[in-house]
Amino acid sequence: MEKELIEYIAKSLVDDPAAVSVEEAEGERGPVIQLKVAEGDIGKVIGKYGRIAKALRTVLSASAGKSGKRYSLDILD
Repeated sequence: MEKELIEYIAKSLVDDPAAVSVEEAEGERGPVIQLKVAEGDIGKVIGKYGRIAKALRTVLSASAGKSGKRYSLDILD
């Protein structure tokens, strides 16, 4: 569910929703959601001073709180 949530929000933010790719992987500290967008849309996903990225991480942690998992969000180039 968390993967689909991040994908939905990211597609709403960018100019090229077809280029949005979301993968789930296992990291050192638990599950990691890897978000990849078009090169021109990275700024829109990160936001000024990282505010949108922080908001995405907050929504992800709130959503994952029900399942008891701690997800991390990586925004890839």
